[in-house]
Amino acid sequence: FFCHLPIEHRPSSPSIPRRPLPSIEYQVVSAFFGVLSICTHLHQSVSTSNEKMPDANGMILAKEEENDAEVRREDQDKINEFGQLNARLHEVRNEVNQLKKLLEKIDDASTELMMGNGDKVMLRLGEAMFEASEDEATEFCEAEVERHQEVLDKLTEEEGDILEKQAALKKILYGRFGKSINLEEK
Repeated sequence: FFCHLPIEHRPSSPSIPRRPLPSIEYQVVSAFFGVLSICTHLHQSVSTSNEKMPDANGMILAKEEENDAEVRREDQDKINEFGQLNARLHEVRNEVNQLKKLLEKIDDASTELMMGNGDKVMLRLGEAMFEASEDEATEFCEAEVERHQEVLDKLTEEEGDILEKQAALKKILYGRFGKSINLEEK
């Protein structure tokens, strides 16, 4: 997430007046878990009407496209919220992928049980192995699929909610900062 906005120099002494620094780029590098990593880069102060500043994707912003909007506290809170939502979205997607793999393994085990010849099978629960009939093992697999499918459905619903909230925040933040902020992933 990148945000190119001007900053004012704020001297430590209240008696010294504030003065703007020549062309400082304020770049919000990431907003994960509510913590912002911030970089500042001093640009050459050769100011022409055609001067361009790189945006978050390495492309060049024309001087007219630059946004001089000040970052207010509520804007910063929205950027932080977006970052937290994005971090949670990645966690949810990872959990969904892991659950899908687990469900696939359970399905494979169920298929193997169906092709069995009625013998006893070893059922693994955590670190322990238990001897069980094919019917008991099949029931166990069905119960596990049902339990994991409920969790998967909840995570999918949470992913949808996160995407809705992010869309609303993007609308607000892009409306305020325009192309000076990038909330898209590469």
